[in-house]
Amino acid sequence: MDKPEFLERLRLGASSLGVQVPLEAEEALFWLGSELLRWNAKVNLTAIVDPTDVVDKHILDSLGAAAVLAPEARTLLDVGTGAGFPGLPLALVRPALEVWLVEARAKKVGFLKHAVASLHLGPRVRAVHATLVIGACGQAGVPSVDAAISRAFRDVHGWAALARSYVRPGGQLLAMAGGGIEAPALPGWGPAEVRRFQLPSGAGRTVLAYRRLDDAA
Repeated sequence: MDKPEFLERLRLGASSLGVQVPLEAEEALFWLGSELLRWNAKVNLTAIVDPTDVVDKHILDSLGAAAVLAPEARTLLDVGTGAGFPGLPLALVRPALEVWLVEARAKKVGFLKHAVASLHLGPRVRAVHATLVIGACGQAGVPSVDAAISRAFRDVHGWAALARSYVRPGGQLLAMAGGGIEAPALPGWGPAEVRRFQLPSGAGRTVLAYRRLDDAA
């Protein structure tokens, strides 16, 4: 992966998203994209193998959620994170954010632990090998959090049902999907904030952000 080309595409894409990427985060994101492709040559981590697509479909897609993630959020749960997206890019641009990266497949957890160690993100960022279930807050050491995000769920209602077990009242549910998705009403959650954006490739993306209501609401 050509570093100047990577940085140019990253900076232009982040600017269009309205996201500030610190210089040290730029270096870390370049390392992350390069290391993902290096590992992927031996271990199947992602179907995305073109370096430009890695910038667009993994890194910039992840950063699209940064503008919606509440500024007061201090803890984030990323469920089904795969090779660390969106959790790792969000952790890099939000250096005060604690992140739990939860993934069920051991080979991907191995990469996550390698990335966390290499980028010196521990113990602020943790890779957890687990499959979370509804009603099991505290499972695998995952606590109640300020926000939960996932790119792994196609069904927003199913994701909301699972996340409710882990998001504190008043906290955020973030759902990432394609550009045409509409925001459904979710029982136990407030009205959605909808953020739509385009990747440099032209692909449309959407982030839906809900606030958890108190159980009595």
